[in-house]
Amino acid sequence: MRDKDFQAAAADAAASLPDGVHFVSGIDTDTGKTVCTGWLARELLKAGRKVATMKLVQTGCRDFSPDIALHRRIMGVELPEDGEGVTAPELYSYPASPHLSSKIDGRPLDLERIKDCARTLAERYEVVLVEGAGGLMVPLTPALLTIDFACSMHWPFVFVGNGKLGSINHALLSLEAIAARKAVLSAFLFNDFNPVPDTIIEEDSRAYLYAHVRSHFPQALWLECPVFPPEAL
Repeated sequence: MRDKDFQAAAADAAASLPDGVHFVSGIDTDTGKTVCTGWLARELLKAGRKVATMKLVQTGCRDFSPDIALHRRIMGVELPEDGEGVTAPELYSYPASPHLSSKIDGRPLDLERIKDCARTLAERYEVVLVEGAGGLMVPLTPALLTIDFACSMHWPFVFVGNGKLGSINHALLSLEAIAARKAVLSAFLFNDFNPVPDTIIEEDSRAYLYAHVRSHFPQALWLECPVFPPEAL
C-alpha cells in the first residue's frame, strides 16, 4: 500500500497526533527529520489543526534557518513568528554539534530563550513540533544532552527512522534511551525516503521496527512519511 492509498492512510494517522509540544528527533543527522517534520505539520494543517514548527538549534547558518524554510515550503504557509526569531531562536555558523558550534562562535547556547520561544508557540498553536539537531545524544552544551533537555521540558518524542542499513540498531538504542528516562513516545515516524535504496532491507526494517514499537510503546502512533519529489522541496 504505497501511492494514493498509502498517502491517505498516512495523512489520517498523522492528523491524530495529540495537542501539545512534541520533540522531533531521529536516528542520525541524515535521517530526514526536517522533511518529516514539514510533512507532519502539513498533514495536521490539512486536518484543521493550528500547528507551528520550531528548530531547537540550527548550526551551519547565519541569518535564517534552512530547516524552518523547508518546513514552510512543505507546509505551504509562512508564520509571523518566523520573522520574530521565535521559530529558530539559536543560529550558529559552523555546521557541527551545538556544543561545538557555540564554542566556535563564542556565544553560549541560550537555553532560557529556547524555552521562552517554545512556550510562546505553545500558547498560540495547538500543536508545536520542535525539531532537534542530529540525534538524541547530541550535546547541546558540554554538560547537557539533547534528550535530557527535551525530557526536562516534559516533551513527548516523535522519533524518525528509515529503512537504510543500520537503522534498526540506531533506532532501538534511541528508543531504549527514551524508555530509560520514562519519557513518552508519541509517534514513530518511518521515513520512506532512503538515499541508498534496498527494498529487501527497507521492508524488513519497517516490519521489524513496527513490531518493536507496537510491543514496547503501544500508545505511540506509527506514522509513515511518503517520498517527496525533488521539485516539492
